[in-house]
Amino acid sequence: MTTITLDGYADVREAFRLRDLKQALYDEGGVVMAGCLLVLHGDDHRVRRRVENRLFRRGTFRHWERAFLHDVVRDTLAPFAAEGHADLVELGYRTIMSLTALVAGIDRPTGSAAEADALYRYAKVFSEGATLVHTTRDPDAVRAEVRAALEEFDAAFLRPSLARRRDLLARHAAGELDERDLPRDVLTGLLRHWDELDIDEEILLRECAFYLQAGSHSTADAFTHSADEFFAWVRRDPAAAEKALDDPALLQRCVHETLRLHPASPVAHRRALAPAVLRGGAEIPEGALVVLDLAAANRDPRVFERPDEFDPLREVPAGVPRWGHAFGGGMHACIGTELAGGVPESVPESDGAEQAHEQVLGTVTLMLSALLAAGARPDPQRPPQRDPHSSRDHFASYPVVFG
Repeated sequence: MTTITLDGYADVREAFRLRDLKQALYDEGGVVMAGCLLVLHGDDHRVRRRVENRLFRRGTFRHWERAFLHDVVRDTLAPFAAEGHADLVELGYRTIMSLTALVAGIDRPTGSAAEADALYRYAKVFSEGATLVHTTRDPDAVRAEVRAALEEFDAAFLRPSLARRRDLLARHAAGELDERDLPRDVLTGLLRHWDELDIDEEILLRECAFYLQAGSHSTADAFTHSADEFFAWVRRDPAAAEKALDDPALLQRCVHETLRLHPASPVAHRRALAPAVLRGGAEIPEGALVVLDLAAANRDPRVFERPDEFDPLREVPAGVPRWGHAFGGGMHACIGTELAGGVPESVPESDGAEQAHEQVLGTVTLMLSALLAAGARPDPQRPPQRDPHSSRDHFASYPVVFG
């Protein structure tokens, strides 16, 4: 099998937009990814994406940020700050769990810590299953753990959530409920378009599990890396870093710069369904595995000056987002980009122009802001540890103290 690796910013951008390159990164993780939005191609992907895109609208993100997210971030952080210490990996997962469950359509009837802990455990298992291509453990052992977690998650959370939504939809069809009384989540959207999507309950289970893990894992990971980069920036340039504490737009730039340096997935994989030749001259034969090296492309010196440096104040070329390719591109661009990373006041368009927008700070910026406001700093007695079970750039733990 021919493998073609693309590591230049322009080549990766073009490849993301080629319709004859099919998603291939999650083939190993089919135990939780088979039939999910992220692995679909062609008409199947277009139909599913159209249904789920209705939830991921900027107005929804803006509403959640104003009415929901601030309280979730504050309430989750408070007990950790009161105790004087926390692990950022755990804190990140717990903070984002409520929002992720809301997006997926997973009800939390009691809102208890036990429910949050259970979802947190499931999300970690599902995440390892999805990224099985990068595990350093026995793949069959991981698959067995994922299957067991899926069964538990289905019985404890999905079945009750599914029954409630079916009842709500039946009452809506009978004229007993208005449209505004229905949940705005992935599960409800899939049920409303069941026949159109041609899915079954196994796919439904995996899709909800995928949203649960993808939203929580990538956001918690970005939060931990953002804090780590900010702490290092404070040590190098305390005067510059100090300004970000009172400047939400600058703090958001810190998050975007972190995403550029530490994309949740360092690579993307595609399978070529037809031959292609990129504008830069790279030839892709039919059947080739195309490895898109996002980590390298995000550090392309032809696009980013001093590419290995964390510099939230850097200028970027017109048409290039500050986060580089961290959210992918083309048909499989991350559906939750604006929820996690927010929307800066101006966004580069494909033609290089800057489009003005009302700013949405995004989940990671809100989490980082609250953490810094609480006086967090690395625990001098317990250094952070990298994840020994993944070749990805993840922290297994990141202890901090407050005050």
